[in-house]
Amino acid sequence: MIGGKRLEQCKKNTLIVIGLAIFLMIAIVISFRLGRYPISTKEVLGILLSKIYPIEPFWTDRMEIVMLNIRLPRIILACLVGCCLSAAGAAYQGIFQNPMAAPDILGASAGAAFGAALAILYYGSPFMITVSAFFFSLLTVSLVYLVSKKVKGKSVLGLILAGIIVSSLFSAGTSFIKLVADPTDQLPAITYWLMGSLSGARVSDVKFAIIPMVIGLIPLLLLRWRMNVLTMGDDEAMTMGVDANKVRFIVIVCATLTTASSVSVSGMIGWVGLVIPHLTRKLVGNNYSYLMPATMLFGAIFLLMVDNVSRTLLATEIPLGILTAFIGAPFFIYLITRERETY
Repeated sequence: MIGGKRLEQCKKNTLIVIGLAIFLMIAIVISFRLGRYPISTKEVLGILLSKIYPIEPFWTDRMEIVMLNIRLPRIILACLVGCCLSAAGAAYQGIFQNPMAAPDILGASAGAAFGAALAILYYGSPFMITVSAFFFSLLTVSLVYLVSKKVKGKSVLGLILAGIIVSSLFSAGTSFIKLVADPTDQLPAITYWLMGSLSGARVSDVKFAIIPMVIGLIPLLLLRWRMNVLTMGDDEAMTMGVDANKVRFIVIVCATLTTASSVSVSGMIGWVGLVIPHLTRKLVGNNYSYLMPATMLFGAIFLLMVDNVSRTLLATEIPLGILTAFIGAPFFIYLITRERETY
């Protein structure tokens, strides 16, 4: 009887994952259509298929330029960033056994913000901003890990405390840079970057971010069942032959790669890594075998839809961080007042 229910739940979860993948494909096609320059579904599919098969063009050159050079990089980045932030959030919530854990718990976002502000202050080029944000994001988490090794007691608590301390230092550095930045151009650029946006998405951003994103996401998918074991605690993991510290280190490295690469190209986009894993648990439960792929797909869909709203709702584009906060803050209130769940 129990085995039958478990098999039925597995089938249901598999269908949910497949359904999310199909919905993502539909959302991508719809996203190509949205914008101030209208492109029909037929033209969208024609332009995409023309890159695979020779098709007689029934669209204008301007349509192809708008779709491939402007909308395509933005859509790819929205999907990748949403996927990575959600996966990192789900991973951290599992290995730390903390439902409030988010991708920035170890200071990756604070380090990226400092790196981006520093690059805007001294260089100003988009490429240097991306590289600097990525480098300082990795540097911050590395410092957090080194500091946590000096903390006596539980390693998980040491990591979280070190993350708070180092994040505060880099946040103070960002505030100081904003204080000395030129208020006419540098300060607005820093402020806008901190609010998060994909308005300046370029093909070069995709090429820069996709490699560390994939390197980080693949191990997170492969370590799904070990994350299930870690949610039961280190002692239980040890009895099952799983080295909890080793697995936790690998997961932290991979989640840091995905978070750093995401923040470096999109800016500070909060709440995605906190909200999406919890919403996905309502669909597929706590089994990471299904939770991780479903969270990745759900995160990609969520951020893609939010980005569509940000660029079409008003005449001026709304930063993504503002929209995700409007959604995430009410959910956070629900989260801290709901009944306790198992992670």
